[in-house]
Parts: sequence; C-alpha cells; structure tokens
Amino acid sequence: MSAAIRLGRNMPLDAERLWSDLMDLATITEPERPYTRRSFSKLFIEGREWLARRFKEAGMTVRIDAGGNLIGRLEGSDTTAGTIIIGSHSDTVPSGGRFDGVAGVIAALEIARSLHQAGRKLRHAVEVVDFLAEEPSEFGLSCVGSRAMTGMLTGDQLDFTDPTGERLGEAIARVGGDPKRLTDAVRGDVVACFELHIEQGAVLEESRIDLGMVSAIVGIARVEIAFEGRADHAGTTPMTMRRDAGLAAAMTVSFVADRASKDALTGQGHFVATCGIVEQEPNAANVVPGASRIVVDIRAEDHSLTQYFIAALDQRTRAIAHQLGIGRPVWKVLSDSDPAQCDDTLRSMLQESAISLGLSSRTMASGAGHDTAFLTRIAPSAMVFVPCREGRSHAPEEWAERDSLAAGAAVIHDAILKFDLVTEPEQGSGEAIV
Repeated sequence: MSAAIRLGRNMPLDAERLWSDLMDLATITEPERPYTRRSFSKLFIEGREWLARRFKEAGMTVRIDAGGNLIGRLEGSDTTAGTIIIGSHSDTVPSGGRFDGVAGVIAALEIARSLHQAGRKLRHAVEVVDFLAEEPSEFGLSCVGSRAMTGMLTGDQLDFTDPTGERLGEAIARVGGDPKRLTDAVRGDVVACFELHIEQGAVLEESRIDLGMVSAIVGIARVEIAFEGRADHAGTTPMTMRRDAGLAAAMTVSFVADRASKDALTGQGHFVATCGIVEQEPNAANVVPGASRIVVDIRAEDHSLTQYFIAALDQRTRAIAHQLGIGRPVWKVLSDSDPAQCDDTLRSMLQESAISLGLSSRTMASGAGHDTAFLTRIAPSAMVFVPCREGRSHAPEEWAERDSLAAGAAVIHDAILKFDLVTEPEQGSGEAIV
C-alpha cells in the first residue's frame, strides 16, 4: 500500500496537483539532453518565470533577493514571529533528473498553496524559496543562493568567471539579483527551515521505509595526492628495477577502499571515501608510469573521523612511496568543510508528524551536499528524504513516486503547523523558543 493511500483523509494537500506541477516544470529542458536546466541559462530563467506565476497564483508575493534567490511569501499574523522557509533548487546538472531539488521547490509550493486555499494564516510568515545555483555552476561554485542568504558568498567568488568570461556577479544581476547589495540577502528573521529532497541513494527503497529524517549533512574533504616515479620501457625494465608511480596510485586506491570500509563501521555516523580521479603519465600501454595523481573525496558525519582518515592516508602514502623507491608524495588539501547538523527539535516534530500520519521513518545522514547545509548557520533546519528508484540521481532515469513525494510534503506541512503552534517569539527578538 502506498504512502499516500495510507494517509487517506489525513492528506492535507493535493498530491495530483503537486505531481502535475512537477511534470510541467520538467518540460522546460534542453530537448536533446533531458532533463537539463542549468543555472543562469535561458531555460533556467524560463523555469523561474513559470515558478513565479505559480507562486502568485498560490497567493504569495514574489521577489528575487540580492543573492538571486526566487522567493514567494505568505505573510503571518504576527510580524514579530519570524519566517519559516521551505524550499530547494530548480537548477539541474547536465542530463539530470526531474526530481533532484525541483521536488523540494514544488512540494514547498504545494504546502503554501494548501495553506492559502484553506484560509489558514499562520502566526509566522512562510516563504517558498528556489535557491540559486545549488548544483556546481559554470562558475565553479555550488550553493550560490544559500551562500548569499547566509553571508557566505564572498567578493572573491563574485569575480569567478565562466568559460565565456562572464563574472558570477554579472550573472547574478542578469537573473534579477543585486550583487552590489549582497548583504541585503543575509537573513536574521528566519526561525526554521525545511527541505524535501529525494534520497539519492537506495536505503529507503531497500528497507521499504517511507521517509528519511536527516540527522546531518556530511562534511566533504578533497585531497590531491601526486606520486613522482620514473617512466621506463614496459618490456625491458625488470620488475625489481621499476619506480612505478601507477602502482603507488593503485595501492593508494586499495587502501582508501579498505580503510573507509572499516571507518564506516566505527559507529561515528555516515562515512565514505572515493578515489574519483586517478590519472597517470605518460598513460601509454608500453611505458611504466612515471607520474600519477589521485583526488580522494572523503565524506563524514563526524569531522574527527575525516581528520583521522586523512592522517592515516598521509602515513600510508609515505610508506607506499618508500616501499616502491619513488619520491615523497606531494599533498594538497583542496577543500575541507565541516558537517552541518540538522536541528533535533525540528526532526522530532517531523517524526511525530510521520507517526500521526501513519508513515514509517528512519534517521539517516545525507551523504550529498544541500542548501540546508548553509541554512543551518542562520536558523534551525531540517530535511526530509523520500525514496528514489534504485537510488538513481543526476541522471534522466531519476525517479520518485508521486505518493512518496506527497507523503514527504504532508509531513513537512504538519510539522510546520506544530512549529507554528508551539513556538513563541522571545521578547525583544525575532528568534523562536521551543
């Protein structure tokens, strides 16, 4: 029995309308590369115009903030209560899917529309947000809009350029933002944030659980390791006389997989590590590799585990280089972000809502990055995952069931009502106390 059927009369929103909007927005795509709607592109702007019309039809006032975020707003009855944000992103990766990010925006739209049509004005204002450029953009930066809203978009980043030479600041202005007044995008009135997203993994589907309540969004570290050996003839150089940088890379890849598998079982939360880039030179069939380069992607719910892993990787790569008689590996930490913790109180409200609506749920970490990771810097934030078929994402085959999406939206809708009733603004501030 599907999640929506089990909800029955408890369904607070229109599942068919949510689905119809989702499929309609998916038609705004590059025909030869479904489903592609890259940030800052003409199709992206067309998709936002479509969203803005829907926002207005749902009774919301619509604006684009200085950071380029599209925002629809339902005013609350108490101007001191603060704002509840619901949203995600409408941009896609090349040849992406119809659900990643977009489902969160459409679910937020349906929640606001249902509140408006029911004539239910909350004490808090409610905003539906399409965050600008959550996916890695042509400017080499992701989560542009949520960075702007949380004060994390820097002047240096505004000077990043795309392959055509356009500056990021110019592109933000082109889609309606105002990079000269970027501080205006930073929010101090937000008291809670909610985001619905497909899981992008197969845990919920395999375990036949309706929803995932996100405990944390992993921190991501990337380390570049370069080995310098000596290129030699592959046929005439004895095995005992080689200085094979390719072998060093292979041994490192094996270590990463083995060590990550063990660290994932420590009970310190979600942990994975991947050697997604492995390059060697001269990359010829009849030449012993003289140089190799690896980039290791490390994702952890507990940042201390990342630090331990990097220290072990450093020690192991030095030992490999010594064993093979090649130069000391050259290391570069490309990035290292802290995990973002979701709010326990909001997650409890979501779990209570799931129980009251007859839905099963489990707590889980997000192994992918999301706008919510930045929003946790300004307000209590929470995420709800819905199952997606075979865990597929960032591909045209990406798929989530209508009823799963409706169930996730229904739980957020119910949790927002709970939050609106049980929180009171602190005297003299816009912050909520639970």
